[in-house]
Amino acid sequence: MTLTSSPTTSSARPTPWVLIAIIVTVLAWATAFIVIRGTAPYFTGGGLALARLLVGSVLLSLVLIGRTWVRPTAREWLQIIIFGAAWFGAYNVALNTAEQTLDAGTTAMIVNIGPILIALGAGLFLGEGIPKWPAIGAGVAFVGVVLIGIGTSANTGSAGFGDGTGVLWCLVAAVTYAVGVLFQKPVLRRLPASQVTFLGCVIGMVVCLPFAGDLVRDVQHAPLPAILGAVYLGAVPTALAFSTWAYALARMPAGRLGVTTYVVPPLATILGLIIFAEVPAALAIVGGVVCLVGVALSRRTTRVKSGVVAS
Repeated sequence: MTLTSSPTTSSARPTPWVLIAIIVTVLAWATAFIVIRGTAPYFTGGGLALARLLVGSVLLSLVLIGRTWVRPTAREWLQIIIFGAAWFGAYNVALNTAEQTLDAGTTAMIVNIGPILIALGAGLFLGEGIPKWPAIGAGVAFVGVVLIGIGTSANTGSAGFGDGTGVLWCLVAAVTYAVGVLFQKPVLRRLPASQVTFLGCVIGMVVCLPFAGDLVRDVQHAPLPAILGAVYLGAVPTALAFSTWAYALARMPAGRLGVTTYVVPPLATILGLIIFAEVPAALAIVGGVVCLVGVALSRRTTRVKSGVVAS
């Protein structure tokens, strides 16, 4: 199945409200990497994910008060379940676990290969084929990830980046992020963005319920700032930012929207330097730049096939 977009969604400039939604999303997600890094010593990856999704589900439910509920079809339910389990559930657990050993900037650089995976996923599963540039971009980005892995594993500085397993968790996060976008975009054609976001968050929360015991223990021992950090993750990067993301995604192609996340890694790196005095290893920075080059190369196909939506 090939998904094409209408001229109004593929070629028209984003409206001011869409631009605002994009800015809010990018800023909120950049701060998420910082807050996760700050709370990592006090929460397990699963416990923090569950706390974040509990708060997000409550706040998103309030947004739906007074709004018309559109009943999903069986196919849409399947897409929403996969979207919620992958992006809200598995992604958050993997991301939180990665930042227990990786700094915020490095994590953001690796996760940002997600747009390439979205383009490849559209080619493999939506019948669009895999054009030359996404394949080249994927190869270049893979080299960047390898460099980041080598750089973080060799780094013996105060940040203590461990044996490189954090890189593997980042890759899991990038894959589940891509899967989430690929399954989210189709349902936004008919269902309200707020409803889809709420359902995805609740499904992710259900997926993370096995970590309830971890969360109870974490909250008992975590200091107040760490608990407030978990609440912030549920309120801003989850409830607010996923809502603004869905709003923008419903009004523009996934590929074009994914490009906006390019600025998240630099922002996360700068914030990490200011707040934690953490700087990614030199080789990891080089690898991050290579990843971004790979992502940029992969987007060249958009200019050629402007009517195809990687969703």
